[in-house]
Amino acid sequence: MKKTKMMKKNYEFRNVLSKGKYYSGKYIEAFVRQHGKQDINYLGIAIGVKLANAVKRNKIKRLIRENYRLYETILKEGNSIIFLWKKKINIEKATFQNIKRDMKEIFDKAKMIEEDR
Repeated sequence: MKKTKMMKKNYEFRNVLSKGKYYSGKYIEAFVRQHGKQDINYLGIAIGVKLANAVKRNKIKRLIRENYRLYETILKEGNSIIFLWKKKINIEKATFQNIKRDMKEIFDKAKMIEEDR
């Protein structure tokens, strides 16, 4: 069963971005905040409009979503997570392996991976 819902509202993003903890990788950044609902995670992805055209931004979003899907079953529940693409990094470096490495590093720093799985 899918344990994640997408964040869509502006106030949801603002809440996590202002009160969440910041974690950084080489290509992506993450803000993580715990919330009251213990059985679900919320995921948000934001890529700046000035970085690239819509096709490239959507490609990055798909790569982040797919990498998150692979980690979804082993993550602790009850968190809101927002992933951002670093503005200083070239869009051409957005590969599946780069994002996967960064996401693993971020989840390790945030201690979000469940130990018993």
